[in-house]
Amino acid sequence: MTAIEPSKQPLPVRSLEEDYALVKKATREAGELALTYFRKSIMVTKKIDGSEVSEADLALDVALKLELHAPRPDYGWLSEETEDDPERLKHRRVWMVDPIDGTNAFLRHLPEWTVSAALVEDGVPVLGVVFNPATQEFFHAMRGNGAFLNDEPIAASKKNTLDGARLIASGGLFKKKIWKEPWPEVTTKWVNSVAYRLALVACGRADATISLSAKSEWDLAAAALLVEEAGGTITDHHGGVHRYNRVSPRFSSLVASGKALHPLLIERTNRVDL
Repeated sequence: MTAIEPSKQPLPVRSLEEDYALVKKATREAGELALTYFRKSIMVTKKIDGSEVSEADLALDVALKLELHAPRPDYGWLSEETEDDPERLKHRRVWMVDPIDGTNAFLRHLPEWTVSAALVEDGVPVLGVVFNPATQEFFHAMRGNGAFLNDEPIAASKKNTLDGARLIASGGLFKKKIWKEPWPEVTTKWVNSVAYRLALVACGRADATISLSAKSEWDLAAAALLVEEAGGTITDHHGGVHRYNRVSPRFSSLVASGKALHPLLIERTNRVDL
């Protein structure tokens, strides 16, 4: 007699509200775990590309995967600290995680690192959480529902001129010979975590952030949603929209600001050849 294999039950369809609660809880718990390593003597190694990775990065990656991917096995997974699996390309929904964005700051005991987690659906971020445990700043957003810092609504800057703009970028960037015309007087500040830079733009503490170096999808996914839901705009330096869950999860550049300022930034960055 041939045994009959039980039919596989389809996985339940999860609502975005359920996933929102899940990712907020997982990110907060991961941030609290990170604090147990912060400003301590911990093990650090080098990746193939020469960047540093610590035991804290790896521990958070495991914790987030257990909290997010394990209960949602039908979702894809993309993380800075997990080898990329092309299986993610088959999934409509994909978790995108950077366990510690700003490892350099984390290892040098600076409070400029974040835990970043997003849910991408059909190439677009729909949930995003960026948590800075060292400052207890918890940013979160769901597409269509606004962006929040510690549960208070936030909004991007409405500045509409470059003169006097507060930019998060390397100060030397604006002195390079790549520009067709000199920049007006702007204030620059450097922040190590890309996700934190974007979160600061989303809450209006900076008018814009610019990076003309490559960024990974896990760097931007969560914080990009914060910017958009706070009324800002984020693109590459040509003004092109970032699409997520591609074969090569890399973007050439980043320009994010309030809506009024963005065209003025793109007018300058668009003429730069990378």
